[in-house]
Amino acid sequence: MCNIALSFLLYAFVSGITPGPANLCSLSVAMGSGKSVAIKQWYGIFTGYTIVSLVSVFIVYFISSVFENFIKVFSFVGATYIAYLAISLIIQAFKPLKEIRNNSITGSFRTGLFVQLTNVKIMVFCLTAITTYMLPYHQDFPHLFFLGLLLPLTGPICNLAWLFAGVLLQGLFKKHHRIFYTLMGFSLLYCAIGIVK
Repeated sequence: MCNIALSFLLYAFVSGITPGPANLCSLSVAMGSGKSVAIKQWYGIFTGYTIVSLVSVFIVYFISSVFENFIKVFSFVGATYIAYLAISLIIQAFKPLKEIRNNSITGSFRTGLFVQLTNVKIMVFCLTAITTYMLPYHQDFPHLFFLGLLLPLTGPICNLAWLFAGVLLQGLFKKHHRIFYTLMGFSLLYCAIGIVK
């Protein structure tokens, strides 16, 4: 059982810390708008992650046979939204820094929530974690639900590392915001393309 727990923790850490839409958004917003705006967005990320995690529990428990179609639909929706975020960041690369700071659309609770609700990376993570690390040992709803409540403590906690890295890089961002927004935009575009492949 200890090996399974260690394997799960390693899987959760690697999945949570690797670049993805939410991590790149947190880094970008923290660099551009500061910690307080990025934290508001993080609350949305955490809430969205919790919703996806609990929905995954219900999918696995009640309708596991149709979850493949569910993922395909959200892959397209998620990729579309991530591409929209990417284009928004690339467009912002050409705006003056003062104008970007006044734009609250890129860093809000709603943005964080929507990024997570359409984030196929965490959908796959949650479904994999539940089916791989819980179902072989416990199929009852209380155990699955408990894991569903624990999963939001994985990715969003790792996301804070990206957020605070963005806060630390703010000084550098002020000097080179065009480069950062362009790199973040193309990184998100790469994520969107990877989702629909």
